[in-house]
Amino acid sequence: MTDLPTSARVVIIGGGIIGCSLAYHLTRLGWRDVVLLERKALTSGTTWHAAGLIAQLRSSANMTRLAKYSQELYGALEEETGVATGFRRTGSITVALTAERHEELRRTAAMARAFGVEVDEIGLGDITRLYPHLNTDGVVGGVYLPKDGQGDPGNIALALAKGARGRGARIAERTKATGVTRTGARITHVAWQAEDGTQGQIACDHVVNCAGMWGREVGRMLNTDVPLQACEHFYIVSEPIEGLSRLPVLRVPDECAYYKEDAGKLMLGAFEPRAKPWAVDGIPEGFEFDQLPEDVDHFEPLLEQAIARMPMLGQAGIHTFFNGPESFTPDNAYHLGLCPGMDNVWVAAGFNSIGIQSAGGAGMALAQWMDAGARPFDLGDVDIARAEPFQTNRGYLAARVTETLGLLYADHFPYRQKATARGLRRSPFHAQMDSAGAVFSELAGWERPGWFAAPGQPRAYRYSWGRQNWFKNSAAEHTALRTAVGAYDMSSFGKLRVEGSDAESFLNHVCGGDLSVPVGRIVYTQFLNETAGIEADVTVTRLSETAYLVVTPAATRRADQTWLTRHLGQRRVVVTDVTSAEAVLAVMGPNARALLQAVSPDDLSSAAFPFGTARRIEIGMAYARAHRVSYVGELGWELYVPTEFAAHLFDTLAQAGADHGLRLCGMHAMDSCRIEKAFRHFGHDITCQDHVLEAGLGFAVNTGKPAFIGRDAVLRAQDAGITRRLLQFVLSDPGPMLYHNEPILRDGQIVGHLTSGAYGHSLGAAVGLGYVPTDGRSAAELTSADYHIDVAGQRIAARAHLRPAYDPTGARTRA
Repeated sequence: MTDLPTSARVVIIGGGIIGCSLAYHLTRLGWRDVVLLERKALTSGTTWHAAGLIAQLRSSANMTRLAKYSQELYGALEEETGVATGFRRTGSITVALTAERHEELRRTAAMARAFGVEVDEIGLGDITRLYPHLNTDGVVGGVYLPKDGQGDPGNIALALAKGARGRGARIAERTKATGVTRTGARITHVAWQAEDGTQGQIACDHVVNCAGMWGREVGRMLNTDVPLQACEHFYIVSEPIEGLSRLPVLRVPDECAYYKEDAGKLMLGAFEPRAKPWAVDGIPEGFEFDQLPEDVDHFEPLLEQAIARMPMLGQAGIHTFFNGPESFTPDNAYHLGLCPGMDNVWVAAGFNSIGIQSAGGAGMALAQWMDAGARPFDLGDVDIARAEPFQTNRGYLAARVTETLGLLYADHFPYRQKATARGLRRSPFHAQMDSAGAVFSELAGWERPGWFAAPGQPRAYRYSWGRQNWFKNSAAEHTALRTAVGAYDMSSFGKLRVEGSDAESFLNHVCGGDLSVPVGRIVYTQFLNETAGIEADVTVTRLSETAYLVVTPAATRRADQTWLTRHLGQRRVVVTDVTSAEAVLAVMGPNARALLQAVSPDDLSSAAFPFGTARRIEIGMAYARAHRVSYVGELGWELYVPTEFAAHLFDTLAQAGADHGLRLCGMHAMDSCRIEKAFRHFGHDITCQDHVLEAGLGFAVNTGKPAFIGRDAVLRAQDAGITRRLLQFVLSDPGPMLYHNEPILRDGQIVGHLTSGAYGHSLGAAVGLGYVPTDGRSAAELTSADYHIDVAGQRIAARAHLRPAYDPTGARTRA
């Protein structure tokens, strides 16, 4: 008979390695009323059959931080709990079979150095020495991470569970969460039923969805959206191979393969380019330690490549052909954090085949978040608030995950676009943009012109680490924005209407800037947290005495709306997503005023229509609300028009545009212009862990107004000074390309990494932004130091700027 308490501080649903890690870390923080419910046996979903590869390096500094923590934790767990985890540092090798992959690996090695991960770039001699069984035909180079490792996934999870139990957690196996009681935005009780027929409910303060491939269905039970889908994942294990000694983990991503030696056997796993979704209509009720039917035909092409690459596989018999399910998400990043729309429902699920290496860090980070009520550091890469509700659609998920599994080992080219599940969200300008040659990129489901193809030019991305096929197209669009006039579609940007009698005081509470402004005034500002980290980067336009429009990046609309609603309290304010109500066309460049004046009788002079204001104007036979702001650093307006008038507005401007040099522009041109102006990109250059003063955005904060979130932290930093600063870097060599995460060297030592990068066509070189320590230096000393940027192992001299290298006074914007 199952004996569970009637109340708990937290109920965790799911007993894989993620749920066990969270229970372990919560109890380490002193939580005692922790209950974990597992429908069958611990680890019986995905954890038990995971490959157990434990790597340190991930695609961002904080994800690497979590992976390194996992490795350190697993190394100490056995001593703490007495459960053998099988953890050992074997090292890992990744080899490249193409020049492009080799470039990726060299850039990866540079990134590892910036993140403090030990890494060696190795040639054929070292590869053969470290992995003598590998056929090196076609291998052009590789990287070696000596501290990577491997472990026994099931035992690691059981060790975490034992550690949690030892500090008071209750872990109930064969006990299913069957329902919940919800009051408003809170779950008050979780109902459970054990296999022996016992049932009950637990009153709780928090609920956490750690249900793995069941996460989508459990999410629905908890009134939340958790987009993930199980896919079949294949590997084989050989018969024992005589003389096979310990080897590093080996990855050959160009052949979609990884190899792991374990107890004298060799495992071959694969991430095939086109995966097979599994159980789209629901996972069988009795699923427990199950494997899926073999599919030799699906796996055979990869096996043939592997036998050629690792000849010993062709001589050894196959002991196990395994096919098991693992959960994947639409963007290959797992889901972590407090779920939008609910106040006490959390999630840690959808780990995309990196659950073992991620579980320790993810459990630690989520436990700290739950304990403190705030993220311990930036987790934007995996924050569940990035997920859009439409992404839980089963048809969408089934289509998208056929691709995302394979993308784990595909070339990670900059600007790489997903090919599946496209065309979902189209702006009212989509048809006109398409007719004009737009090549669409995708963000949060939105189809947005990335660049425009010339007549007869293939309308497709051709990827590279160098100048891609659209480089010249985007340069011409960039030039139009700088020298004539360009138009780009901003309809995907989030639009949140904040309305009510308390709207002004509410926005003054959540924003660093002063929102007590006249109607028609636009305020550039940030939502700050209690440490003055940046939670959102927005413009706020006062529409009336009681209404404002908050404009947010497309990728963070839901997160920003969630931040606002969670801070409403008892204020008389309503926050409404009105993104789809209006289309937005940005018209920017020195000729923007002349173009708009040709189609509008309204006075658009600076005297009548100054920068930072918005008002209604006539365009053709329609009205638009024109916002005089700019994200490209030129004279211009963002034109907001009801969706039904969008086609007319577009056609009116296009017809008049020929006389003014109008060119349609894509997102890449916008990005290259903004980085020349050192305009920050949220999620890269500014995050919740970046102090607003360190980011150089103190001008957008008004500490003279009444108390607002983060005010005390701003005042403390003003008194004590800041210890690091965001700088702009312009390369001295016009050849190399910058993207992000390239190491910054000052006087020969790594002091940081670029947070974003793009080519500055007006400046004639690549440009990046990145934080460096101030070390007590004055502004002049900070910028005059000797800086280099590590681009794939090559140190390129760079000039540092505190003010933007392009139009540092901002005169062009206010022309």
